[in-house]
Amino acid sequence: MELFKVTLSLIVIASLSATLSSAHPGFNFGWGGHGGSSGWSFSLFPEFYQFSCPQANDIVMSVLERAIANEPRMAASLLRLHFHDCFVQGCDASVLLDDSATIVSEKNSGPNKNSLRGFEVIDEIKAKLEEACPQTVSCADILALAARGSTLLSGGPNWELPLGRRDSKTASLTTSNTNIPPPNSTLQNLLTLFKRQGLDEVDLVALSGGHTIGMARCVTFKQRLYNQNGNNQPDQTLDKGYYYNLKSVCPKSGGDNNISPLDFASPAKFDNTYFKLILWGKGLLTSDEVLFTGSAGTTMQLVKRYAEDESLFFDQFAKSMVKMGNISPLTGFKGEVRKNCRQVD
Repeated sequence: MELFKVTLSLIVIASLSATLSSAHPGFNFGWGGHGGSSGWSFSLFPEFYQFSCPQANDIVMSVLERAIANEPRMAASLLRLHFHDCFVQGCDASVLLDDSATIVSEKNSGPNKNSLRGFEVIDEIKAKLEEACPQTVSCADILALAARGSTLLSGGPNWELPLGRRDSKTASLTTSNTNIPPPNSTLQNLLTLFKRQGLDEVDLVALSGGHTIGMARCVTFKQRLYNQNGNNQPDQTLDKGYYYNLKSVCPKSGGDNNISPLDFASPAKFDNTYFKLILWGKGLLTSDEVLFTGSAGTTMQLVKRYAEDESLFFDQFAKSMVKMGNISPLTGFKGEVRKNCRQVD
């Protein structure tokens, strides 16, 4: 069955190659020597499931609509899942794997433990896709589709999403601990970690704009309130009124799992308010505020531009999401299509 599905996909690629290469100049359908022992190389493209599972996105959206209506915060959680997946050995759904005899789960890493959410929603999507199109839609593509759908359902932009990722048979707890930017990152640390993934400062600022929705735990911003620079003083870039509000949510001792919105003005709406708040000293995390107060003039100017022009932010966010979603995907015969996103087949 697995070989049949891959072969069918190759037939689709061959039949659509000429059309898609002209319509999507960035996509590679060459039969060169970059695809392993087969000698074929494959790239992602939006119509990947056009024949094998044309209803895939509709199924994803139907589950998302219910989940986000029930809990608006879930949109941000699913967006974050895709981000935390792609920054660790590429967009391969390694973040979804549970501990097993052969897997040390990325769910136990510092950035993920007691923090990542939305796994049950991904499970539901996968179960419904397996009913409709068995062993066809990968968990890695489900994460990408869920991130786009969550953005759209929260009022954000839509984008043409290249598909065709396959699922890894491995996970990397170590890489999860080292590659995902911590909330107290300096600007230089953020730039370095993004550059490692082939992403630049424009991508950094645009993708940080995903913090226009969702919540953060007290433990991620407590340092800003009580000991930002090791001198038992708050971060001086924090607006004073905002600082006192945060202290009521996040005490100096305890309360680590108390949550506060990343964008307190419109926490469930995907808009450009996040950037306006940063300009006013009301970015929640250090990694938010340094986009404006850090030493790089480029990121400061981008924050200002996105605060002024929501459509410009939306356009760049969409482009950067496609770029991030193209980090080291497994394609062709590499990896697998898991039946259960939590375990290797």
